[in-house]
Amino acid sequence: MSAECSSYLTADKVLVSGFSCPQTGGDARAVYCCGFQDVKYCCDDPHSFFPYEHSYMWWLSVGALVGLSIAAVVLFAFIITVCVLCYLFISTKPRSKLDTGLSLQLAESETRGSSIC
Repeated sequence: MSAECSSYLTADKVLVSGFSCPQTGGDARAVYCCGFQDVKYCCDDPHSFFPYEHSYMWWLSVGALVGLSIAAVVLFAFIITVCVLCYLFISTKPRSKLDTGLSLQLAESETRGSSIC
C-alpha cells in the first residue's frame, strides 16, 4: 500500500515536489500522506495532523503549570500583604471617640434648674 503526496508550497513559498509514501530510507509503516497545504509528510496514521510526536504537549503542559504556579504564589502574596496592611491600618488607629463637631455641654438653664431642687 502506498500514497502519493502532491507538490505544495511551504510557508516560505518554496515549491516542494510531490513524493510517494513510504519514502525511500524512511519508515516502512508510513504509508499515508499526512499534513496540511504547506507541509506534507508520510505517516502511519491517516488521522495524524502533525509531523512530530505528542511529547511536546507534555512540555507545554509543564510550562503552563509552572507559570500558573508562579502566578498563584504572586496572587497569594498580594492577598496576604493587603490583609496585613489592613490589619496594621485598623490596629494603629487612635481609640478616641469620633469628633462630631458638636460640643456636648449642658445648657445653662438645666444647670440652674437642678440646683434649685
